[in-house]
Amino acid sequence: MAERYFIVREDILPEAIVKTIQVKEMLQRGEAATVHEATERAGLSRSAFYKYKDGVHMLNQLERERIVTISMDLDHRSGVLSKVLGLVASSEGNVLTIHQSIPLQGLANVVISVDTSQMGGTLTELMTAIHEQDGVRKASVIGQG
Repeated sequence: MAERYFIVREDILPEAIVKTIQVKEMLQRGEAATVHEATERAGLSRSAFYKYKDGVHMLNQLERERIVTISMDLDHRSGVLSKVLGLVASSEGNVLTIHQSIPLQGLANVVISVDTSQMGGTLTELMTAIHEQDGVRKASVIGQG
């Protein structure tokens, strides 16, 4: 299933989501030295923070963040990774790093970091194309920065 993104007004978000953003802002501004300190100050459990932190971003922050890290489970067959990299290139994404694990039980985990600043399409379109690629069992965005 492709990842979907939404723009949601803050006043209708659950409290844990709002507090997660507050914690991230405190850490970014240097108002708190640790996640523990920031979550205590915001009144949020650390487990809730870690649950939501990678999926919640301020809209203006996403506009500036252009490096995306994508984790994929690929069939251990010749050409599968090459085709995925071709999709990234055809979207005008620039692959910065590639890390591939040794294949186990016919699958290899591959993590790529992609500079999306020059991409003509959206990240959602790229992720949809990757999901639809033959040999891709799983693909998800695991980080942006």
